[in-house]
Amino acid sequence: MDLIVTTMATDSSMLSTTQSHVNLSTTSANVVDDDHLFLHTVACRAIAGAFTWTAIFITSYHIYLHLRHYNVPSEQKWIVRLLFIVPIYSFVSWISLILFTKDSYYIYFHAIRDCYEAFVIYSFMALCYEYLGGESAIMAEIRGKYIQRSWWTCTCCLSNREYTISFLRFCKQATLQFCLVKPLMSIVTLILQAFDKYKDGDFSVTGGYLYLTLIYNVSVSVALYGLFLFYAATKHILAKYEPVLKFLTVKSVIFLTFWQGVLLAIFEQVGIIQAFQGKTNLSVGSVAAGWQSFFICIEMCLASIALRFAFPHEPYIIRENYLPTVTTTVGSRGATGPGGRIVTMQSISNNLKETINPRDIMTDAIHNFHPQYRNYTQYNAHVRLSFICLFCT
Repeated sequence: MDLIVTTMATDSSMLSTTQSHVNLSTTSANVVDDDHLFLHTVACRAIAGAFTWTAIFITSYHIYLHLRHYNVPSEQKWIVRLLFIVPIYSFVSWISLILFTKDSYYIYFHAIRDCYEAFVIYSFMALCYEYLGGESAIMAEIRGKYIQRSWWTCTCCLSNREYTISFLRFCKQATLQFCLVKPLMSIVTLILQAFDKYKDGDFSVTGGYLYLTLIYNVSVSVALYGLFLFYAATKHILAKYEPVLKFLTVKSVIFLTFWQGVLLAIFEQVGIIQAFQGKTNLSVGSVAAGWQSFFICIEMCLASIALRFAFPHEPYIIRENYLPTVTTTVGSRGATGPGGRIVTMQSISNNLKETINPRDIMTDAIHNFHPQYRNYTQYNAHVRLSFICLFCT
């Protein structure tokens, strides 16, 4: 009898030991226990840094050319604001890779990147407005025309209705709301991170990632819908500005990076991307965010080239038949442009200050959301013709 009890106790201890080994192996299956992670290597930071600084150099020179030939400020200030997405995205991603040592560091850098993302969508809409001469000029073109029935733009219920100022206001408001929602989401993300309620790729109902992702998708879908409606109404007069190329370039920079992050989150769930334990312990969400930053550094270099063709500076160069395009003077800090106009570093600096001044954005937000201006059309004196006539006479 004692022998049977002893045997049973031995079997029970062996079973519990086996179960503990099984649980341990199951837990460690989702964790990479190694001393090396590519995102920690010098090679990773060097590759990302090379692409980052190449993108910054290309875009900085592109911005300089627009500021050098700053002849249509109403348009070029929005173009420069759009171009700033490359240095901001690439540099922030590269810095987050350099400081890729703890779980929470990258969240703060990504918050800066996300805030500028919303501003870019609004800048593109504002640029299209300026191409067409402003709100009053657009209304003069589409007034009396009817909204076309289309399943693509979801305007079936709006067919046979005339375009009104309320229609244009909705398009602007759709993009402006994203400028408000996205920064608020970044602030909420930082708060949830502080209370350990946010992890990238964690779709559980108890975490904040699921709800923030849903809010983001709704907000960005409304912003995109506003852009689509505006393009459908004005595509016949926007055609000469190649808006599709410009829109696809801007859209690919912003939204492809977002869906790339969603794809990496899916890779987390299926176990393709795993947590890391070594010199530093990183959660699976942090590893995925590190890969996202690495890919963005490379993609921004390609985006800088694409933006160079989408928003060229050549249309803003005012040429004279009897003067060279640019002549430099030895010993001077400036250059002489067409028509004898002196372009100095001081003037370029002043042009840059104008592009980063947010006063016009706040004024536009008040005009589009304040009930007092609901039925009023904003007049915008278009300056392109006046600048060209000034230098051609």
